[in-house]
Amino acid sequence: MTPKTTVPSVGFAPVARPDARVLILGSLPGPMSLEQQQYYAQPRNAFWPILGELFGASPDLAYRKRLAKLKASRVALWDVCHSAERPGALDADIRQESIVANDFATFFRRHRKIEGIFFNGQTAAALYRKLVLAELPELLRQLPSAVLPSTSPAHAAMRFAQKLERWSVVRRSAGE
Repeated sequence: MTPKTTVPSVGFAPVARPDARVLILGSLPGPMSLEQQQYYAQPRNAFWPILGELFGASPDLAYRKRLAKLKASRVALWDVCHSAERPGALDADIRQESIVANDFATFFRRHRKIEGIFFNGQTAAALYRKLVLAELPELLRQLPSAVLPSTSPAHAAMRFAQKLERWSVVRRSAGE
């Protein structure tokens, strides 16, 4: 029996104005996000409720309006992975050997005002360190970064209020 092949998931373009100050990085869009072509489309994911509290990008708004709120707040949004095989919805399902990282050198050339990177969970941070960091110029490797609690419904060990408190550093860093 031949092994089943998984078609690689391909992520989205970055959401960012040229004057963005902070960058939020996830790992790779999950199946529901890919299906809807929206970052964090899983309704139980706390991402949009948190960003709603911080920047007015509430899940009650149309998706384009949420993105506009982030851009207006100088918050950029992207993923570490451009593509990867991911047979399930969890970050643990990402097949490491299949990952193609996004082009961060070009992103940072186009977004020179980025002053900090915030990772939506440990997996995004680990993938960035493993696949991206060494390829960047020294100055970009020194950008301040922080790992924030994952907004995924799979990360249920922390209550919403606790996640919101930890994520509030993004608003402070964006100058809100």
